[in-house]
Amino acid sequence: SQELCSALEQEHAKLQTAKEAVEQRTRELRKEGELLHKNIEQQMCCLCTQTQMLPALPEKKMVFKGLVTNKDNMNKLMLAPLIRYPLLGGSALITFEKAEVAQRIIEVKEHVVELSYGEDLEELDRCRVRVQAAPVDILLPSALEIGLTRSSRSILVSDLPSLAIPEEALLDKLELFFSKTKNGGGEVESREFLDDSGQVVLTFAEDGVAEPLIARGHIQVLIGKGRYELKISPCVSGDITNLQFQPSRCPRTVLLSGIPDVLGEEPMRDALEIHFQKASRGGGEVDALAYVPVGQHGVAVFTEDAG
Repeated sequence: SQELCSALEQEHAKLQTAKEAVEQRTRELRKEGELLHKNIEQQMCCLCTQTQMLPALPEKKMVFKGLVTNKDNMNKLMLAPLIRYPLLGGSALITFEKAEVAQRIIEVKEHVVELSYGEDLEELDRCRVRVQAAPVDILLPSALEIGLTRSSRSILVSDLPSLAIPEEALLDKLELFFSKTKNGGGEVESREFLDDSGQVVLTFAEDGVAEPLIARGHIQVLIGKGRYELKISPCVSGDITNLQFQPSRCPRTVLLSGIPDVLGEEPMRDALEIHFQKASRGGGEVDALAYVPVGQHGVAVFTEDAG
């Protein structure tokens, strides 16, 4: 009876330890799930923010010869997606050169990957792990509508010279020139240098100043010891009025999950690539592989597939 009681106590202790381990893992998974949800929200927010901050379109002289036959193709803006995909610990993204290879790996769902700790080892010295394969689904922008507004008090100044002076000094000289009524200007309320295009936006304090300057198109400005002809254009700003997304499946990429922390990051990456590039196991040539060990988090960046 005493031995039975002792055995029950030991069994109870083991069950208690197992319960605590399960509870700990549950807390970790809950944290990872919350982080995944947060990362997805940040991804969506980041995409919207990046879309709102559209750079100024560079000016380019073009000659159009022909006829517009399809009005539906007019006024469309082509977007190149840049999607950030959160990766939890114990997972990997593997991209194959061929889509049919990725499809075969996904259909099998569970794969037994052999890990070896040396070259000439006996069978008992080898380790096998089971990993799960799943498709990668992401959200892509499917429709974007931008409302354009032309400012009545602002002008866009371009064709600026490349001078060895600070940007603030150049802005000061432009403000000084355009604030004088004899140059057709007026009081400048604000000025802004557009880093992405090398252009300057000047906003006047009163109406009626910008339009005559825009009508002139060009104006000669004395900057330092040189006189330069600058181009004046209307200033147009845009706000997103509609942004829609559609789910899309990556054709060549597979998500591997459930990877235990039994090898270093580089050996595990090599073992996964060796396993999944073998045709005898349904694999094929690997184009890229990213692995995130347990306890870490990563972000994969997807761009448009040129192939």
